[in-house]
Amino acid sequence: RGPGARPARRPSAPRPPAQRPLRLGSPRPRLRMVGFALTLVLMIFVGRLLQVQAVDAGAYAAKAEQNRYVVHTLAAERGGITDRNGVALAISEDAYDITADPTMFAAKQLKVNDGPEQAAALLAPILGKDQADLVKLLRPQNRDLRYVRLAARQTPQVWKQIKDLKTALTNKAATDHATVNVLAGVFADPSSQRVYPNGDLAAGILGWVNADGKGGGGIEQQLDKELTGKDGKIRYAQSGGREVPTAGSTETPAVPGADVELTIDRDIQWAAQNAISEQVKKSRADRGYVVVQDTRTGQILAMANSPGFDPNDLSTADAAAMGNAALQDAYEPGSTAKVMSMAAVLQENAATPLTHVVVPNRLHRGDRLFKDDIDHETWHLTLNGVLAKSSNIGTILATGQLGRTQEQANQVLYSYLRKFGIGGYTGLGFPGETRGILAAPAKWSTSQQYTVPFGQGFSINAMQAASVYSTIANGGVRVDPTLVRGSKGADGRFTPAAQPKKNRVVSEKTARTLAEMLESVVDDEQGTGVKAAIPGYNVAGKTGTANRVDPATGRYRGYTSSFAGFAPADKPRITVYCAIQNATAGSYFGGQICGPIYKQVMEFALKTLQIPPTGAKAANLPVDYKP
Repeated sequence: RGPGARPARRPSAPRPPAQRPLRLGSPRPRLRMVGFALTLVLMIFVGRLLQVQAVDAGAYAAKAEQNRYVVHTLAAERGGITDRNGVALAISEDAYDITADPTMFAAKQLKVNDGPEQAAALLAPILGKDQADLVKLLRPQNRDLRYVRLAARQTPQVWKQIKDLKTALTNKAATDHATVNVLAGVFADPSSQRVYPNGDLAAGILGWVNADGKGGGGIEQQLDKELTGKDGKIRYAQSGGREVPTAGSTETPAVPGADVELTIDRDIQWAAQNAISEQVKKSRADRGYVVVQDTRTGQILAMANSPGFDPNDLSTADAAAMGNAALQDAYEPGSTAKVMSMAAVLQENAATPLTHVVVPNRLHRGDRLFKDDIDHETWHLTLNGVLAKSSNIGTILATGQLGRTQEQANQVLYSYLRKFGIGGYTGLGFPGETRGILAAPAKWSTSQQYTVPFGQGFSINAMQAASVYSTIANGGVRVDPTLVRGSKGADGRFTPAAQPKKNRVVSEKTARTLAEMLESVVDDEQGTGVKAAIPGYNVAGKTGTANRVDPATGRYRGYTSSFAGFAPADKPRITVYCAIQNATAGSYFGGQICGPIYKQVMEFALKTLQIPPTGAKAANLPVDYKP
């Protein structure tokens, strides 16, 4: 290459390939995905919110309230029972039923597995219950059970002990998170406890209240509906076992039961019960009863049984003594029933008190040879004397005049026994009362035709026997006996009991004549009831000593001893009847062991009711005659 020539161009280095510019992807798809996901989540929350607040709102609200609100029964206060003077015989005192909500003892609720065991260990010594039994109640098989009763009718002191424990556990749990209030689910329902201030006095009449708060016998059972009242309810919010005062509450108040006033007089009841208890113990008898009745109104002033029981403590009571034997025992009355035979004879004009009756030592009738309680030569008695000396033979002869045939005489006598109330209920409507046994005349055996007139071959109860004598004392008009004078409701108004039924059994003349004849039993030295005489008063009465059927064997064993009568004889006010079953020590004759009881109780009743002597002279009807 020549001068001046252009220098040759150097070859240039190879140039790197050009890079494409970085392009960012579009954010929209991602935003769409995120938005869709958020929308889906929000839709789920909205759907759930709609389900909770709209679709299932009622169910969830109910479930919330179920855990928050508690409903308790407000037990109605049981009405009281008083005597005729307003003296308390049965009252109700404040008490509490200790209850629990088992769902509050569950492991999920308490965060411990042995909540029921811990609670039972604390409650058992306070309630006097077995710990294992309490655990069963607090952990029932039905997991949805919300109410159990741990103990009934506990004293306010017991509930205070439990409340103090609950408070102590709550306070400790507030500072110590390891502590659990295992008693949070224990509550108390206000209740009442039945108390009998006079112990065993009139227990046979009053009865008792059972574990369920219901009357278990006597007036408590008979008038349970009136005495119980109507329970109420209270509903309130609770938290941790405590009531939330600001959450409000609803309450349906309880209506208390009516107060019942009986016809009995507490003091006369005490006198009767004390007298019969002492004699039963002294005679080593199976049992005994005394009935005291107002002859004009039929009201029962006392009805005492021995042995008895204390309704305050049934754990020590003898089951055989827990009824009212004066109404529930059926037995053959013996010679106290002869007054009905005499009433029939007089009313039918078959004889008069002065009619002569020749009474041999033995009398053959039917398939038997009858005798009196003592051997004697032939007696020459008046009809009055037959009653005064309580002659079985004389009574058979007298009642034989009631008809042309023995069958007719039986029918007439039966009709009078029925009029006097034998074989039927007394009208008291008392639980367990017996009507006794009185067969129709067509069913009387050969011997019954002659034993029924003197009180064997049929059975009665003590109240029926007393009513017979009250009928005679009341001029021949039988008044159904009554035990209840009336009741006082929640409004304070006193409602008297319905008037008892009345029916005439014999004429007033016959009744007056019988009263005079009954005076001879007590006043005449030949009478069998001289131990029943009361100085200053004319006393009408009748003794009875009957063969007794042993309830255990159904065979005759021992005797029923009795005495019945009224005073003053010429202007009667009070009837007293006494009977003792199977006296095994000392005398068993009715005049000997029941006559003194009659006197003791009658004297007390006359003084208590301030009934003065009439001052009239005794009738002194002749007992015998000279042939």
